[in-house]
Amino acid sequence: MSQPNALTNGHPDSPATAESALPEAHRKAGFWTLTIGSVGVVYGDIGTSPLYALRESIIAASAGGPITRDIVLGVLSLVLWALILVVTLKYVFILLRADNNGEGGTLTLVALAMRALGRGRLAVLLLGAVGAGLFYGDAMITPAISVLSAVEGLKIAAPASADYVVPIALVILVFLFSVQSRGTSSVATFFGPVMCVWFAVLAGTGLWHIFDDPGVLAAINPLWGARFLIDHPFVTVAVLGAVCLAVTGAEALYADLGHFGRGPIRTAWLTMVLPALTLNYFGQGAVVLSNPETIESPFYNLVPDWATLPLVGLATLATIIASQAVITGAFSLTRQAVQLGLLPRLEIRFTSEAHSGQIYMPRVNWLLLAGVIALVIGFGSSSALASAYGVAVFGAMTVDALLAILVIWKGWRWGLVAAVAIMTPFLVIDLAFFGSTLLKVFSGGYVPVLLAVALILTMWTWLRGSRLLFAKTRKTDIPLAELIAMLEKSPPHRVRGMAVFLTSDPETTPTALMHNLKHNKVLHEKNVILTVRATDTPRVGEEDRVSVEPLGESFYRVLMTYGYMETPNIPKGLTALRKQGFKFDIMATSFFLSRRVLRPAAQSGMPRWQDKLFIWLSKTASNATDFFQIPTGRVVEVGTQVTI
Repeated sequence: MSQPNALTNGHPDSPATAESALPEAHRKAGFWTLTIGSVGVVYGDIGTSPLYALRESIIAASAGGPITRDIVLGVLSLVLWALILVVTLKYVFILLRADNNGEGGTLTLVALAMRALGRGRLAVLLLGAVGAGLFYGDAMITPAISVLSAVEGLKIAAPASADYVVPIALVILVFLFSVQSRGTSSVATFFGPVMCVWFAVLAGTGLWHIFDDPGVLAAINPLWGARFLIDHPFVTVAVLGAVCLAVTGAEALYADLGHFGRGPIRTAWLTMVLPALTLNYFGQGAVVLSNPETIESPFYNLVPDWATLPLVGLATLATIIASQAVITGAFSLTRQAVQLGLLPRLEIRFTSEAHSGQIYMPRVNWLLLAGVIALVIGFGSSSALASAYGVAVFGAMTVDALLAILVIWKGWRWGLVAAVAIMTPFLVIDLAFFGSTLLKVFSGGYVPVLLAVALILTMWTWLRGSRLLFAKTRKTDIPLAELIAMLEKSPPHRVRGMAVFLTSDPETTPTALMHNLKHNKVLHEKNVILTVRATDTPRVGEEDRVSVEPLGESFYRVLMTYGYMETPNIPKGLTALRKQGFKFDIMATSFFLSRRVLRPAAQSGMPRWQDKLFIWLSKTASNATDFFQIPTGRVVEVGTQVTI
């Protein structure tokens, strides 16, 4: 698969990025339907932050001492303004404009930055790998911390159940990951309404308790937060590391842009989510001010004892929804990484006939489950996991800010000064939060760091190894034009039907074609040299899907193009050739694939450990027949050995 190519300029005001460029489903679905849907999918993670964010922040601020009024008001002010600056300004009003034909996410920023820069694409890819690695850490930690924090409410309702919190959380998580193969379409319709009820409960319980101490509203003034940081310098880092938990999930605003569109996501945040979160945090603050002993669980102390169990049930549903959103996000991110050439082919199963974006990736799913189980057992509580959470989230947000500077500067052509002026304040905030969480590396923050390092090494190895393999095989391959000229002078025996030879380099002769001529000594009536290419746009229109170029008698070069949000389907793509006058019978067509068996060379362009890792990744790659959705009965595989 070739590297992505630059196509359009990606300016935020260009027609390609207008609302009209969003998928057809967006234009058919009503605005408010999409808004409610975004509440269920986009805001599940950040919507469950009140379960633990304020508690962890106040505990960090008090540092084991008494909980004073200036501590509560200072922390509340920091939480509120983190929501306003990081989520509202950075993501809702700025990054939502940086879409790629309606799609968002870290790898979308990578694609836009690569397209805009032209040079330095490798550095951008590696920066994207860092963000992706941290996102996978987030995808493991979110289900663990969210479900644990919800189930921990049982300790308030029934203190004797404390020993059962971890087992109950594990059962819920195992069930959640076990049903992924069935798809989310059957339950997705409930996500929005359930989360609307959740945010209504957040707003109602918070508003009710604000009257316990109306003076808590003074925290709206940002000076309370600034004064707290100045007056308590020794706990500043610890507090910032906890306050950042209030904005976890903000990256989902951008990642799910393609599912719902800019307008619905913004409307849901400004009219429902932000007000509900603000009211709930301030209600928790008022409860703590009136009774500092409630700091153990200020969220569950917002309701009377009889309502605790129902609230635990609702919170568990909300955290399952939050976990579901991040799991499906990991599937989508992996598919994008495969299409961009950052990972080997992985098995993809479609769980909906109507929505191509609803996919299931078995290997990713079970790796995530193994990581989540290890985190729950290893840490045992949401408080212990909080240290790891912030590193993953703000590491990924810092990467988004850096990539955004490149996109605004080169892609939008606003100039370097404007790009830096716009994003530097947010980058400073991200780095402050990220730096504060790094101090917790040894108490849990090492988890996303190790995951990110492992994934970066994996992506770098696959990218580097693929390029070395391509360069090495091209030295020994025969140019396709030379072979066609030789065959015209000395034609071999012909057989009926059409042969399709897959290759990543359309200029050279596919290995499978050479072996067919060498061993079978025959040539088909029609021979198609097919290259499947991924672009740096999320989707490709059907009119641009496939192109054909005659190459002399009986040979044709076909280029099939897919966006990084799409999964290739070669038979379906070939049917588009009929509209261009290219006739063929799929039942008389054979697909020839070359399966390479790699061996480590004595001298390689990579260290020996990287050679072995690349070879192992190649072995674990999904079968090309399945990945390209080719009928198994029409495939001929030719094996070759290559040293690297």
